[in-house]
Amino acid sequence: MQPAATFATPPEIKTERLVLRPIRDDDLTALHAMLSDPEVMRYWSTLPHSSEAETAEWIAANRAAVAAGTAIEYGVDYQGKLVGRGILWNGNEIGYLFAKAYWGHGFAHEAMQALIDFAFQFRQLDEITADIDPRNLASRKLLERLGFRPTIYKERTFCIGGAWSDSQYFALRRAELPSTKPRERGLTH
Repeated sequence: MQPAATFATPPEIKTERLVLRPIRDDDLTALHAMLSDPEVMRYWSTLPHSSEAETAEWIAANRAAVAAGTAIEYGVDYQGKLVGRGILWNGNEIGYLFAKAYWGHGFAHEAMQALIDFAFQFRQLDEITADIDPRNLASRKLLERLGFRPTIYKERTFCIGGAWSDSQYFALRRAELPSTKPRERGLTH
């Protein structure tokens, strides 16, 4: 197998309704709105952000990981507006976050399917993993619709604001993917 490709600036990915593109400086306000929303952050691994400065530091840390080749991060754009964020980090772990106003419209599924297709096609991964708070039923359903299967359950993995939460881990293996090619499933770039 070829070594994984790294992208200091990942290529833009277009789906039927969305554009996955690198995070830009002008995304700060939209990202802060998501990261400071207690409902959006309910199952996240940190407390909601309390200031735009905290979100700016978070963006800078993610950019450093992208520049180092340890992450691929995308802003999810719908009709010219940032509505979410997707990332592939720790080599093969997927993560996502979407503004509450865009929940329930299939945007997360569409964006994460494109990111998964990209990861398998261009990063030459054999497996993609995910880690969620098991109370997050919507995220669990999303992962299962994307083909992920639960693997390991661990108790007390994150202490957030003094409260412990558990983790449910999932995996999607290349060998278990449908036989359709990514371009046939909507991936263009």
